[in-house]
Amino acid sequence: MSNTTIPASYFGVVLGISGLGQAWRTAHTLWGLPAIIGESLLVIAILVWLILLIAYITQAIRTPSSVGQEFLHPVQGSTPALIGISTLLIVLAVLPYSRQLAWSLTVAGIIWHVSFSLWHNGSLWKGGRQKMDSVPTLYLPTVAGNFTSAAALGALGYPDWGWLFLGAGMFSWLALESLIIQRLWQAQELPSPQRPLLGIQFAPPVVCAMAWLTINPDSNDYWILMLWGYGLYQLMLGIRLGKWLGAQPFAPSYWAYTFGIAAATVSGLKLALAGVGSAEIIAIPVFIGANLFVGYLSMRTLGMFITK
Repeated sequence: MSNTTIPASYFGVVLGISGLGQAWRTAHTLWGLPAIIGESLLVIAILVWLILLIAYITQAIRTPSSVGQEFLHPVQGSTPALIGISTLLIVLAVLPYSRQLAWSLTVAGIIWHVSFSLWHNGSLWKGGRQKMDSVPTLYLPTVAGNFTSAAALGALGYPDWGWLFLGAGMFSWLALESLIIQRLWQAQELPSPQRPLLGIQFAPPVVCAMAWLTINPDSNDYWILMLWGYGLYQLMLGIRLGKWLGAQPFAPSYWAYTFGIAAATVSGLKLALAGVGSAEIIAIPVFIGANLFVGYLSMRTLGMFITK
């Protein structure tokens, strides 16, 4: 773990809260639930993102060596991608209020995403990486970054550009998944401090589905259902491994689970809104579970910082 005071992984909190806010927005349209809840969650997500961004930039200026160590770490070195990913999710939060601000954030988020992912992935192509370090954080630069770029561009009304990023993210995910699964199956068992990172493993299929639905709203394409189904299966696998995954004492790294959970919730609600029968049933318990899980993490995180 890098010795930075505020690691980039803390931006994962933004992913969970903003994703749940998007879920409530959709639930308002689908079920008539209070709109204020979703908008309040999105305001909280924006504030957390802004505080973390200012703190991380300040840290980079004051102690650039510590931030540099994080960038070069074999596992944590993928997490600075979360800066761009969280920014692109904030685009979806502010878009109904300011298209100009949304565009500015999209440009900034995509510039960070493309620059960082090319630098990071280019470093990996040079070789010399240990098999033990092939954990799900590898998805963040090339998979999550591309999917959230696609979602932001789709929401802004540029689907052709969105499909380009969705394709880049999808094929990067397919290339990486077998590598990471092979490491999980055949190499040494993940140490307990790294197990919360498996929360990222559940995210790619449902984040892909969510981005697809943002590019092509009201779609009920079978490919989206297949992606959603695979993501739900992985989430159930996480429940089955709950005791093993939770061996690590509580830490902000557990927010890694929320990106996949929130994306599965948003995707299910949008599919239900499109009239998909299975989604109309499954979306209800998934929505309830997402609220309970994010609420629990929020209370534990606040408690952790208050007691420091």
